[in-house]
Amino acid sequence: MAGEDLAGEVDGLSVLVTGGGTGIGAGIASRLAHNGAWVTICGRTQETLQLTADTINKKVGRDAVRWQVADVTKEFDVMNLIAESISWRDGLAGLVANAGGGGALAPIHLQDVEEYQRVLTLNVVGTLLLVKHSVPAFARAGGGSFVAISSLAGHITHPYFGAYPVSKAAVEELVRNAADEYGEANIRFNAIRPGLTMTETMSFLTEDSPIYQSYHQNTPLGGPSDVDDIGQIVSFLISPRANRITGQLINVDGGQSLRRGPAWSTMIEPAIGGRAVALGQVDPVT
Repeated sequence: MAGEDLAGEVDGLSVLVTGGGTGIGAGIASRLAHNGAWVTICGRTQETLQLTADTINKKVGRDAVRWQVADVTKEFDVMNLIAESISWRDGLAGLVANAGGGGALAPIHLQDVEEYQRVLTLNVVGTLLLVKHSVPAFARAGGGSFVAISSLAGHITHPYFGAYPVSKAAVEELVRNAADEYGEANIRFNAIRPGLTMTETMSFLTEDSPIYQSYHQNTPLGGPSDVDDIGQIVSFLISPRANRITGQLINVDGGQSLRRGPAWSTMIEPAIGGRAVALGQVDPVT
């Protein structure tokens, strides 16, 4: 595994990772545990969380990861989650706001407003609640590190992605403003912008598909990232080695942000009735 020489950089630190049962969140939890942290993961599905925790603990040879069912869009859940994370190891050194997601892919003029609002609530309000309730804990402990997982879509256009790019741009501005507001309390806020990262939800993108190729052709280093590529940067940002880094938006995308976003038109346009429907020139066939 990459990054073996950094084992111990977060040794003994307690870190909360939301959305830690699958995908990037599980990869982050694994890297943090490998590097010496005590990790609480949360999500909405107990079975998934328990399996991920057990798998990581077996891999690292200690009970480094615990789990808690929580919905980051519910303020009571977030309050309880942070309180439990603090009590487990008598403090909280870092929080990774990874829980989030997208919605139905469609042109903006065909977006369902309720679905749009759901994504905004999950990604923006969910992150806000984590900031709101972690700040007092960090401030009274003398500081802490908050890392939000944004996306390439937060600053590079992603046609048909609906509320997802808007929500990730909002998360980035939340992070920048929080970094400014709470620097005096020694709380650092940063965000990571993953590009295409191969997780369970992206496994349908085969290398010969037009969408995969649109990512690959616009990525100077080629291909997708691995979840551990994200995990290593998170571990660094949580660690004391990053104690002068705050308010930063860090691309982990193989350089794709130098070029352009992906082209999902080959999937979306046929599904909704063609290019003219996508442009709003004709109504979709119902």
